[in-house]
Amino acid sequence: MKRVISFAILGLAAAAMSFAQINVTGAGATFPYPMYSKWFDEYHKANPNIQINYQSIGSGGGIKQVTEGTVDFGASDGPMSDDNIKEFHDKRGTNILHFPTVLGADVPTYNIPGVTAELNFTQDALAGIFLGKVTKWNDPAITGPNPGVKLPSADIIVVHRSDASGTTFIWTDYLSKISPEWLMKAGRGPAVSWPVGLGGKGNEGVSGQIKQTLNSIGYVELIYARQTKMTYGKVRNKSGAFIKAELASVSAAAAGVTMPDDFRVSITDSPAKTAYPVTSFTWLLVPEEIKDKQKAKVITDFLKWMLGPGQKMTEALDFAQLPAPVVAKELKAVAKVH
Repeated sequence: MKRVISFAILGLAAAAMSFAQINVTGAGATFPYPMYSKWFDEYHKANPNIQINYQSIGSGGGIKQVTEGTVDFGASDGPMSDDNIKEFHDKRGTNILHFPTVLGADVPTYNIPGVTAELNFTQDALAGIFLGKVTKWNDPAITGPNPGVKLPSADIIVVHRSDASGTTFIWTDYLSKISPEWLMKAGRGPAVSWPVGLGGKGNEGVSGQIKQTLNSIGYVELIYARQTKMTYGKVRNKSGAFIKAELASVSAAAAGVTMPDDFRVSITDSPAKTAYPVTSFTWLLVPEEIKDKQKAKVITDFLKWMLGPGQKMTEALDFAQLPAPVVAKELKAVAKVH
């Protein structure tokens, strides 16, 4: 009888453990936050004993916190540099893995009194504006591609991110590809030494500066511009077409991409004819070895779910799905997490 009771108690204990609340924490990129918030909520509904808590603090913060081990995973709109990866390995004693989650884009948004048109921006115009060389809205670099639009002679006020940001990495990665001068003077990264402009923290800070500053221009993520109904322009791509950022043109930038084994790839300035050129993957940053094996299982199970049912939820929130070959490659890589 005692043995039967003991087994019953053990069974109840095992059942209790299986339904115990498991909390997983992450932090990082602001750009995919609406998507991640939706995913984590839906995953919790399907798995009530699992809670994934995510802090939207910017890509730089996500890299820092996952490296320091204060969160279980990080998130970034730009892949970690070789130096970042070495620092992670030195501090954590394991490797960091990159998992692309969705595709998104940066857009040039502006506040010009009396101008509601979707302006066309060439590569030279954007590089010139952010270098501080194109300083007036009626500069031929801007008026030329926008016949019929009456642009003022006012000074252009540039707005950029003040915090380390994956959004900035995408924008400066693009500028570095189209402008040798930009690459030499400022370069690419989540934080750069800006030649000109005012700083704002997060998409909220940049958009706030633009909305309150006449004749300003800055860059924010596509979903943020759409949700807040900001005016944003088209950008000329490598094939010479002026392209608006939308799901089809963002997806086109990733079509046929050769994905490296570590998933760190840049797709800005895509050669595809219909691609919007300031497009990027965004990544979850997951340690290869996770000491808490319950959390390791939760994270690997979530990754598989994200790459399956989760992808079907992306377009409702203005994110583009991952290409099928990328998904297939990632599913194999999930097995590395243990």
